[in-house]
Amino acid sequence: MTEGAGVVAGDLPDDLTAAEAGMWQAFRNGSVYDLSSGDAVVDDPHGGHPWGPERSVRARILCWLLLDGPPALAGRVSALKLTGVRITGTLDLAGGMVTPYVELRGCRFDEEVLLPEARFTTLRLVDCAVPRLEAARVHTEGDLHLPRCRFQNGVRLTDAHIGTDLLLNQAVVYRDRSGRSIAADGLTVGQDLQAELLESHGELSLRSAKVGVSLSLRGAHLSNPYARLALNAPQLTVGRTLYLTPAGVGSALLSGTTPARGTRIQRFECRGGLRLDDGRFGDAVDLERARFTFTDDQELALRRVQTPELRFLGDRPPRGKVVLSGARIVNLVDHAGSWPEPGNLHMGGFTYENLVPQGPFPLTRRLDWVAAATAEYNPEPYERLAAVLRAAGEDEDAREVLLAKQRRRRETLPLAAKLWGYAQDWTVAYGYRPGRAAVWMAVLWAAGTLAFAHAAHPPMNSGGHPTWSPALFTLDLLLPVIDLGQVGQWQLRGGWQWLAAAMILLGWILATAVAAGATRLLRRG
Repeated sequence: MTEGAGVVAGDLPDDLTAAEAGMWQAFRNGSVYDLSSGDAVVDDPHGGHPWGPERSVRARILCWLLLDGPPALAGRVSALKLTGVRITGTLDLAGGMVTPYVELRGCRFDEEVLLPEARFTTLRLVDCAVPRLEAARVHTEGDLHLPRCRFQNGVRLTDAHIGTDLLLNQAVVYRDRSGRSIAADGLTVGQDLQAELLESHGELSLRSAKVGVSLSLRGAHLSNPYARLALNAPQLTVGRTLYLTPAGVGSALLSGTTPARGTRIQRFECRGGLRLDDGRFGDAVDLERARFTFTDDQELALRRVQTPELRFLGDRPPRGKVVLSGARIVNLVDHAGSWPEPGNLHMGGFTYENLVPQGPFPLTRRLDWVAAATAEYNPEPYERLAAVLRAAGEDEDAREVLLAKQRRRRETLPLAAKLWGYAQDWTVAYGYRPGRAAVWMAVLWAAGTLAFAHAAHPPMNSGGHPTWSPALFTLDLLLPVIDLGQVGQWQLRGGWQWLAAAMILLGWILATAVAAGATRLLRRG
């Protein structure tokens, strides 16, 4: 038979099997061609029950129908709609222009599906068993739906262009020979990419991908524990929100809605590194209740990410690192139990404008958060936190943060500078608690007055001297710049001389600390 003969007239080719002949007629009629048996166990495309020739069609007959099929019956629109069909051989539509609507449900492919550089209006494979989908640079005007499909050797969508939505909900994808489950570098999706409850075994690669609206990985399980990354998506661009959040299991709720009370929840889980470096997200990155399992050399990488809101509300990773270096966030929504232990958090150059803690997050814990991100002293995280608190009207907390910065800095100084730092801290808290200077002055003045009231004090000049006043004498010792006319008028001997010298020294220390603190305060920390 010469393929194409009799197609214009709508004649049925003479070498088709009975199953293929039925499919041919259903294609011309635009109706669903269903070869399922009605037994759920037998009809499971992922099960082990064999499907015989009575429900098998050759892949090349599908290609014939889609690329150069017969005309539709009068008043009908041709379409390929198959249910419960086994496709033998390789379905090769590489480079083809497929005009008819294509929807395959519960079908089983014996060999890989080849769609590189093919063009479709809409393509739907629902709950199908596919050894591998090779679809680099595929182009669809409408949707590409792959929900509940299982791919034993991976999916390739490199540089694909999806006009509206890409659906991978509840799909199960195993790694290919390169270790990738889904290779979709350079992918462009016009609207939403939904991969809710996705099960990925291998690296899910979305490098430089662009999603027009939202990317949802709600309830997905990404597993690649023995390699570096489970999700590799640097330079990812999402028009609105990236969801790494829980999903309701077994509910018919629309994507994005909050599961009803009592619905079983499946969290987003990632076993392996997750990389979102240099990503751009129009609304938010949402990590609510996300769970990460890392090895010591794996990380949640958010370097230089830009988004109006980061919802860092997942579980604390017991191992691995969280890297926010260079990220730019407007609202940081977090809770104290989400951040990793000291040494596993890196925030160099991380900027945020507002803190929106969920649950108790006292300032002491927030300072621990900053300390966890700075294994070595770095003033930047402290100054950023203080600026955010000051902008929110929390001036007292901002001063506490800057005080903590000075105390952290003190530990890096040589001994002499460290001792001077302790003196500034004890006296005026580095200038952030100026009232402490008055307290110290009052204490020293009272103590000196009581002590010098018992001191022998012969006058230096018997011809003329002021009246002895222990209070004025002590104050004259403590104020190094002001002369009250007391110190040079009296003679002290023995231990009283040492006490006077100590008062002078303490006065200078106090005055210098006040001056240093005032200078720092004027410079805003």
